[in-house]
Amino acid sequence: MSLAEVLLWQELRKRPGGLKFRRQHAIAPYIVDFYCSSAALIIEVDGAAHNGAGAERDAKRDEILRSRGLTLIRIPASEVLADPGGVSISIVNEAKNPLHHPSGGPPPHKWGGF
Repeated sequence: MSLAEVLLWQELRKRPGGLKFRRQHAIAPYIVDFYCSSAALIIEVDGAAHNGAGAERDAKRDEILRSRGLTLIRIPASEVLADPGGVSISIVNEAKNPLHHPSGGPPPHKWGGF
């Protein structure tokens, strides 16, 4: 796990908002950074590896995961490093009050539309 993932895990393992998160969870054929089954919510922490060619791979992966009825949030590692507690609060808010949006597109979101 990256430093940003470790910091976020320290917050999510406390079960914020009563939500249980798993880290490095398998959703075949992928491994996601964090997963909350009760909210069908995937959290991905994006560092430098998710730029360039990795972004295309991520988009295809995200499309497959969303087609399974899962919500996916990508958070820049820099935001987690700056305020892991604040990011955790935002994740809980999203899990408990998901944004409703038209199908076929990502929801409006503070983290760059992901």
